[in-house]
Amino acid sequence: MSAAEAMEQYGPSEITTDRILTVEDPAYTDENVALVTGAASGIGRAISLCLAGNGLTVAGVDVDTDGLDEVTDRAETLGLPGGIEPVEADLTEESDIERAVEQAADIGDLRYLANVAGLQTIAPIAEFPTEKYDLMHDVMQRAPLLLSKAAWPHLEESGGVIGNMCSVHGHIVTEDKVAYNTVKFALRGLTQSIAAEGDGDIRGFSVSTGFVKTPLVAKQLPDSAESRGLSVPETVEQVILGASKVKRMMEPYEVGNLFVHGFSHHASHLNGDDMTHDGGMSTTY
Repeated sequence: MSAAEAMEQYGPSEITTDRILTVEDPAYTDENVALVTGAASGIGRAISLCLAGNGLTVAGVDVDTDGLDEVTDRAETLGLPGGIEPVEADLTEESDIERAVEQAADIGDLRYLANVAGLQTIAPIAEFPTEKYDLMHDVMQRAPLLLSKAAWPHLEESGGVIGNMCSVHGHIVTEDKVAYNTVKFALRGLTQSIAAEGDGDIRGFSVSTGFVKTPLVAKQLPDSAESRGLSVPETVEQVILGASKVKRMMEPYEVGNLFVHGFSHHASHLNGDDMTHDGGMSTTY
């Protein structure tokens, strides 16, 4: 099976208005801004659309300008009550991070930060490329800290919330993903530090899922299958869903809906905690 065929069969479903969870929250207005990283594709795209679907203005941050244009157009096509403002930024550059926060704050009242951007490299520890580890650390651990730092004064003023996209691999690990495992565990430490220092004025939470039907996951399936001597369907059944009691991959919009709830006043006691939605992967055997 080619990457294109895997994308067709295992890629994400399109987001429509009926798939977006909407909640009543007086802070969910277009005057309030949610900065979302990785907004051009996958989970970041879904979170952006779900938050815009609840009336927020989203500052969508990514290096992929074409992807940002697409998600902005999608929000307009759906007629969502909120909108998406594209913000091009390289999360490996501290100056870009600071500028992205400034741009988000110029749009409206910066109240929410979703640290979502991520990437993957699969290799055993003995062969893991250092430059790939450094890149993953910079995008997935250093950038969330720097974004939180830059956004902190705005969030203190607004009583804001920081949500970090973690993973089941921030609880349990699999082989050949040492960088991914390491940064996801570290994100949970950042989340708890945010809660400790936010002192009730700024909340922090993380979201941990199993495998999600993102383009990144779908396109990796053929290589993953070949390395194991399996077909792609066998890889999905045995590897992706083998430890899960729920025998389907999660949709990106389902993750977006978790952030809708987590940012809202309905989750006021979600602080320093992790929303684990992994289909039973980490809690059953």
